[in-house]
Amino acid sequence: ELAMKSLGSEGLFLFSSLDTNNDLYLSPEEFKPIAEKLTGVAPISEFEEEETPDPSGETLSVVAKFQPLVMETMTKSKDGFLGISHVALSGLRNWTAPAVPMSVLLARQFKAFLPPKNKVDLGDPWWIIPSELNIFTGYLSNNRFYPPPPKGKEVIIHKLLSMFHPRPFVKSRFAPQGAVACIQAISTFYYTIAFRIHAEFQLNEPPDFPFWFSPGQFTGHIVLSRDSSHVREFKLFVPNSRSLNVDMEWLYGASESSNMEVDIGYLPQMELESTGPSIPSVIHDENGNVIDSRDPSGEPIQFVFEEITWQQQIPWEEAARRLEVAMYPFKKVSYLPFTQAFERAKAEKKLVHSILLWGALDDHHQGNTAQVLPPPLPGSGRTLRETVLESSPILALLNQSFVSSWSLVKELEELQSNRENELHSKLAALHLEKYNFPVEMIICLPNGTVVHHINANYFLDITSMKPEDVESNIFSFSTNFEDPSTATYLQFLKEGLQRAKPYLQS
Repeated sequence: ELAMKSLGSEGLFLFSSLDTNNDLYLSPEEFKPIAEKLTGVAPISEFEEEETPDPSGETLSVVAKFQPLVMETMTKSKDGFLGISHVALSGLRNWTAPAVPMSVLLARQFKAFLPPKNKVDLGDPWWIIPSELNIFTGYLSNNRFYPPPPKGKEVIIHKLLSMFHPRPFVKSRFAPQGAVACIQAISTFYYTIAFRIHAEFQLNEPPDFPFWFSPGQFTGHIVLSRDSSHVREFKLFVPNSRSLNVDMEWLYGASESSNMEVDIGYLPQMELESTGPSIPSVIHDENGNVIDSRDPSGEPIQFVFEEITWQQQIPWEEAARRLEVAMYPFKKVSYLPFTQAFERAKAEKKLVHSILLWGALDDHHQGNTAQVLPPPLPGSGRTLRETVLESSPILALLNQSFVSSWSLVKELEELQSNRENELHSKLAALHLEKYNFPVEMIICLPNGTVVHHINANYFLDITSMKPEDVESNIFSFSTNFEDPSTATYLQFLKEGLQRAKPYLQS
């Protein structure tokens, strides 16, 4: 109360965004972002002091490519951003180019991407930055402007993401957070490492309220020597193959419980790529003497790199799949693209288990649409994937009797309006007919006929009730499972199978 009296609600909001341990005192470490902002000077971090460039070490040049979010893809653009203050979106609108177009990094800093000693098999994932969140721990505060100082392996990822924007949070607010990697190829001296990172950016600064920009994922690969002295190539990017690939959330008030707007949109390009292999920062002749990096005519000396012969490798798609399953255990069941799911179901004489969402299920979108915190919200894709879709009995039944798929409403609307393929248009129309905001779970025949469906809000409502309060015997609780969500979803799937029997037998 005293703090509120002294600072007012907006002043207290800024104070608490810096007071990370909530002790109502700002330590020098907590005050650091403001000091840097006011003085324009950032002190050298402990990590950077440790990483003094080795005179004979190699350096890697990395360039950033960035095309800003297409504003017309945001849902709110349909009514001309009615009721949304210009200030709220200022950080987004002003972000039109990478913060650092080119950076020269030490090759040895990429050591963070090397596998631990017990993870040297192809496709066996490990965590570079472990996820510290799950459905039980909840989520990190929305009321923050400045990222915490990165530590250990976070430092190189923070440095790389800072090329896009000065305020990257290498640990996202929601699970699954962190970074995961696996070996894609092995040679005598080199690895190709595939990786996936869930991170986000804070686009606003005081006195504006926070605006969170969360790409679905960052992915990419690095080819580096086993001792990390040489990096052959590096690429990191946000996939842009789906029609929406960024989640945005922004606060409208000076407290954690303030209203929050949520939207999704399309980012055409966000990538980092090495300009070539890493090269020595200092060149020595055969006698150990330092020589000029340019030849007598002034041209830079050209380096010749040996060709790498890979002894073992897996395709990129396989490596990406392994990383996806590490981040999302529910993906132990394959989720096929919409039209492919129906083709597979027809060939295998199975039903289609489909999830239709406003936001994505497997990228780092939340799949929620409500205006008020705190998430995870009823009906969100996040809640679904972190509970029932990861449970063993559900995974087993889905693998045995169903072909699974998830789709964005926007994608099915486009499919429905495409008259060139009547079958696809009809399949999309049958789905959209049953859709209720924000998430609908649907069971249908290979011809698209819906035999059963349930809205995620209703599903989560009935599973939060006591068993004796549930009237419907369709979604009755089984005594075999302690978790009512698993029991109820299992019942939903079994009921779908039962209803489809006459069709499947004919």
